[in-house]
Amino acid sequence: MATHVLRPARRPAARKTARLDEHLPVDHRLSRVYRVGAGLMGLVLLAFGILGLIDKVGFFDTGGDTVGGLSTNGALSVLSICVGLLLFAGMVIGGNFASTLNMVLGIAFVLSGFVNLALLDTGLNFLAFEMQNVIFSFVVGLMLMMFGMYGRVSGGLPHDNPYWRARHPEEAEREQRLARRRAMSEMPVARPGPAGGPRPER
Repeated sequence: MATHVLRPARRPAARKTARLDEHLPVDHRLSRVYRVGAGLMGLVLLAFGILGLIDKVGFFDTGGDTVGGLSTNGALSVLSICVGLLLFAGMVIGGNFASTLNMVLGIAFVLSGFVNLALLDTGLNFLAFEMQNVIFSFVVGLMLMMFGMYGRVSGGLPHDNPYWRARHPEEAEREQRLARRRAMSEMPVARPGPAGGPRPER
């Protein structure tokens, strides 16, 4: 009578999941890029908002008050200050928080440009946008997205990139083992010197 050996079913290997913020030290060079991007854009928005408030324009005034060639009112000035302070917070925290914040706000600025472009000649243009404001919103949005995605969103990341290591943990571990073996093979081997002293008598 034929017997069949029952083999235990193989369980699929558990896929390793890694949070990206665990693989990016605060002092990493990518973090400095995210900090600089958040700080620069935050400074521009903060200056724009403060200058708008200094001019004491109406909160929802659409009378064509301008700051630096951009149309503004009180609501837009306050909003710019709030976003600028948020970007400064991202600059201080750094790391993945700054990267994600740059990307999210960059997308928000691009969407804001499209929305306000549709509202230019309507009574719903509460932020007093004009075409130059729309262009400014697109530029700031693209800059923030570029700073946020730098070294993080790409198909050709180098293998020493922390995001590549987080997404390919098995390959990263294999490369680390190969690097350790290579380093050990390149270490100089100490040769034994001449034996000194007489042999002990039996």
